[in-house]
Amino acid sequence: MRAGWIRLWRWTAWGGIGLSLYAGWLTVDDVRDRASSEREIDAACDRLISPAAVMDLRDGMVRATTSEYNRFDAGQLPGSCTVYKVPEPGKSQALFTLVVQGISASRPLNRIGDDSRLEPFDTSGGAGSRKQDVTAVADRRPEPQPLAGGLGWHGNRYTTVRAECGPGSEPAAPTLLHVTARADYEDVSAADRQRLARIARSAADVLTLRIGCRTRLPELHDNQLPLAPTALRPAQSVSGSCRWFAEYTGRHAQGRLPDRALAVPTRQQNPAESCLLAVSPKRVRHIAEDVPEKDRDFARAALTHSPWWLRTVTYLGTEARTVGYDSVGSEDKIIKLGTAGHSNGAWWVSSLCDGKPALHTLSSGYTYDNILGADVLSALFRAYVNDFTKQHGCTHVKYPEAKDFRSP
Repeated sequence: MRAGWIRLWRWTAWGGIGLSLYAGWLTVDDVRDRASSEREIDAACDRLISPAAVMDLRDGMVRATTSEYNRFDAGQLPGSCTVYKVPEPGKSQALFTLVVQGISASRPLNRIGDDSRLEPFDTSGGAGSRKQDVTAVADRRPEPQPLAGGLGWHGNRYTTVRAECGPGSEPAAPTLLHVTARADYEDVSAADRQRLARIARSAADVLTLRIGCRTRLPELHDNQLPLAPTALRPAQSVSGSCRWFAEYTGRHAQGRLPDRALAVPTRQQNPAESCLLAVSPKRVRHIAEDVPEKDRDFARAALTHSPWWLRTVTYLGTEARTVGYDSVGSEDKIIKLGTAGHSNGAWWVSSLCDGKPALHTLSSGYTYDNILGADVLSALFRAYVNDFTKQHGCTHVKYPEAKDFRSP
């Protein structure tokens, strides 16, 4: 009996030692795989980011891989690199993309108009059904939230850091850089939003030093980046960047104007500041009763796949130099500073704010400008520009001509 217990104890001991060795082997293997993954990320992103920080996203991981077709080269802008999580051999999950863009003479960094990429609302509804209220939530493109000190802006899945290359920069360095760290998965945690901000800020630091861009980036003061609001509120009760519209609707009949709004915080150093306005289904139905028969299809579409919305954005300083729109049948168009005009669902006004160029813009969702009418659209845009330029002491304001607000 005693000999049997001794044999059992020995087998248990040897089994424990074996399991310990196996666990140790797995640990060493995991460390080896993680180190290999970090080297791969380093190579794909041209040593611009911390591979360890990327691999800490999405609850952390042991293995990751990169896209062979999407690799970054600091000597060739624009550029990007993409990283995937590898939960087990043969499988991968979307994880992270770094995008770097520089100002150019042919491709705008800031876009306006009724381009489908700027559509704020997801109208698919999922599972083959349409959403009952398409303008309740800006679930496709929430308005960018400003970072302190004019460092850039962030959304719920990304952070963009901007860098202006000043005097003394290398000739090849662009005058403006946008460095974006983006999570390629849903439900990004608060910790991951902060990691993305740190990755973008660090990447901008490394890149500007490497390409000879003389700049001084503000510190990342936001200790925790909150979720960007996506739910629109009654337009008459908003503040921040949409305060001007709440005041406007308080002085004018609602008519066919939007009745919902989504604002961003106003900060003196914001390089860009936006306000999203939209029409609720209830208001759409009310407007439909008063439009000509030929426009009734527009109203029906506004309830499903073509919602009515407006977006005002003011771009300041260097950001104003790279605002443009898609031109049908030709290359992108960059708006010339000091001009005013209209194209493809976009209107713009030029001014000088604190001696620097500014571009005040209005974009309209497809067909909504026709529903509003030229006189209402012109009056609304002027109210926005008048309010902004007065608040910021802007001068040399140039408006589009009246004909620019009328359908061709």
